[in-house]
Amino acid sequence: MFEFSITARAGRARCGIFRTPHGDLLTPVFAPVGTQATVKALTPTQLVEIGTTLVLANTYHLYLRPGDELIRDLGGLHHFMQWHGPLLTDSGGFQVFSLADNRKIDNEGVTFKSHIDGSLHRFTPEKSIQIQENLGADIIMAFDECADPTDRSYTRIAMERTHRWAERSLRAHTRSDQALFGIVQGGIDPELRAESARFIASLGTPGIAIGGLSVGETKEEMYATLDVVMPLLPEDRPRYLMGVGTPEDLIEGVRRGVDMFDCVLPTRLARHHAAFSPEGRLNLMNAVYARDERPIDATCDCYTCRTFSRAYLRHLIMAKELVAGTLLSIHNVRALIRLMEAMRAAIQDGSFEAQVPRWLEQWQGNAKRHASTPWRNQV
Repeated sequence: MFEFSITARAGRARCGIFRTPHGDLLTPVFAPVGTQATVKALTPTQLVEIGTTLVLANTYHLYLRPGDELIRDLGGLHHFMQWHGPLLTDSGGFQVFSLADNRKIDNEGVTFKSHIDGSLHRFTPEKSIQIQENLGADIIMAFDECADPTDRSYTRIAMERTHRWAERSLRAHTRSDQALFGIVQGGIDPELRAESARFIASLGTPGIAIGGLSVGETKEEMYATLDVVMPLLPEDRPRYLMGVGTPEDLIEGVRRGVDMFDCVLPTRLARHHAAFSPEGRLNLMNAVYARDERPIDATCDCYTCRTFSRAYLRHLIMAKELVAGTLLSIHNVRALIRLMEAMRAAIQDGSFEAQVPRWLEQWQGNAKRHASTPWRNQV
């Protein structure tokens, strides 16, 4: 049911096809995040028109509201949110450790208070898998612990706990129509990362995720960690870099052999009036755009750029019209999907490495920060 085949290579970068029950994913692929069973400000039809092929939803949030059993009883997450392509759910581990109040961690699991109403809850590997099986996504994640990478002694404890929890997640997993990925942890310590990559690879899961990055480390540290991990992962399984989505990180990740990415960044920037462009990241609240008749990006084929001027978009923002967030989200998500399409084409025609410097220069003005930003917990 789940098959991954590599169709082209350019150095460590590769194109592939990952077959799932709800359709084939052409990799490398970027997934916008639908935390609450919706990609903020966008409908499923708009996602399809943008070229989206994979959407991520969040186990922690959907467990708390409206509840995984309710979603199961209403036909599963695909039917509930009316997204009929491939779906991925994370384990809830990152949100438990970053959002929940008064959490208590032990070797069996995590007890925490809901960030919504303070109610007490308990997550174990078995519970996380049960929730994800109720939700019914095509791709699900083993329960893991994402620790502060600056504390090496605790990072080892969390990594070893993640390994034990991965084994328990595998034993708890019962649905053959869901691909369970193990998650590599270990902070930014090269020895721990190598140890974790070898262990998770040994479990034989149909795909492998790299977690615990884009949580505050520098970009150089993130890339160095990928340089350690990627050569140790099996060639015949997709590699998923969790919570990473700036344009330059997509380029550098693909360059190192990453196949799958997700991030809230494009829609979050849209809600803060920012747009990706060849000129750098645009803040469309700025008065300089009040009479600007150009689209955000004249090379972009999205509905927003084909239809509206920067001046009109600024007017919507200043008037606090809700459609502004939709139009900017359409563009920002499409911009990253276009980048992935361009990289796939370049891998296939052999021009990938030659184009990397141009892409990095083009997207440099969209970076804004030197350190990685922990976008995953900013829903």
